[in-house]
Amino acid sequence: MPKLARSLADIRKFIVNNVDEHPKDITRVVTEHFGIARPTALTHVKRLVDAGELRATGKTKAREYTLTTLVDQFAALAVTPQLEEHITWQELVLPYLSNVEPNVRTICQYGFTEMVNNVISHSDAQQMTVSVVRTAARISISVHDDGIGVFQKIQQSLGLKDPRHALLELSKGKVTTDPDEHSGEGIFFTSRMFEEFSLRSGELFYWKKLRTDGWLINSRSMPSFTGTIVVMEISPDSERTTAEVFKAFSVEEDDEIPRFSRTHVPLALAKYPQEELISRSQARRILARVDRFSEVLLDFQGVEIIGQGFADEMFRVFRRAHPETRVIWIGAVEEVERMIRRVEDVVTENEPANGQRHLF
Repeated sequence: MPKLARSLADIRKFIVNNVDEHPKDITRVVTEHFGIARPTALTHVKRLVDAGELRATGKTKAREYTLTTLVDQFAALAVTPQLEEHITWQELVLPYLSNVEPNVRTICQYGFTEMVNNVISHSDAQQMTVSVVRTAARISISVHDDGIGVFQKIQQSLGLKDPRHALLELSKGKVTTDPDEHSGEGIFFTSRMFEEFSLRSGELFYWKKLRTDGWLINSRSMPSFTGTIVVMEISPDSERTTAEVFKAFSVEEDDEIPRFSRTHVPLALAKYPQEELISRSQARRILARVDRFSEVLLDFQGVEIIGQGFADEMFRVFRRAHPETRVIWIGAVEEVERMIRRVEDVVTENEPANGQRHLF
């Protein structure tokens, strides 16, 4: 691509990604970021207005720019045995993504069809709504059903203590209420393909933002929510691919076929309000089922303190009982790291240093 065209594309992308935070001074921000003259920056902004991607209101110094909503579609469907996720995708979502790059469209197809399949197979819902909202900066797809709720369903099926425990299990992957028909990978991979992913059900709201500390869990801070709503967001300009996400969590087995053998567990999901990770039983709850993986990445972001018994169970007892499962830890503050180091028998030379390993 010629240098000029590449520069124009960069400026356009910068404007649409920053105009929400700078509706009144986006021209100044563009001028400073690219080191170009103000009239040149204003020309780029006006070009987006003329293309219908931005909307301008007010005059001169009072002028504000906002992203134009290019697509805003909503549909309600009955959930029946005849409902098929690929047909729903073709009819309700694909027509509004036809001009999107193939890698982004594939991510949208994967996430949408997986979430709709969950509704059909697991939710016990009667109705489902689907929405697609697009601006120049964002594609947002949501799926909402009126069923039992994803966390409640997993809690009941696995005999767990409460919905929050179900959320912890869901975050690990390979959890499903119908193991004969499903692998339990859909939500795990979808939450890591999109730049933002949220899941709300009952009193829990679970949100993940790509490459940030954005694992957020709200509980009891909002009215109980009937059913489940999933919201998936990605930039139309994203260079992400489904292949790179699958690869990040796959390990080549003896037959040289990459398999879902690596998981990422945010330990903050295991913390209940007003408690710390102290006991051996908490560690065992976190480590339940992770022996199904060959590698486990324990993410300590948001954890300020751990107990000696917790650390011993996790980094000595489990490792000795499951030598075939490699346990890696990242994101630990100094006090947590000190406790981990105290109980580790040996830190292998090839284990990544704290904080160097990153998965989606």
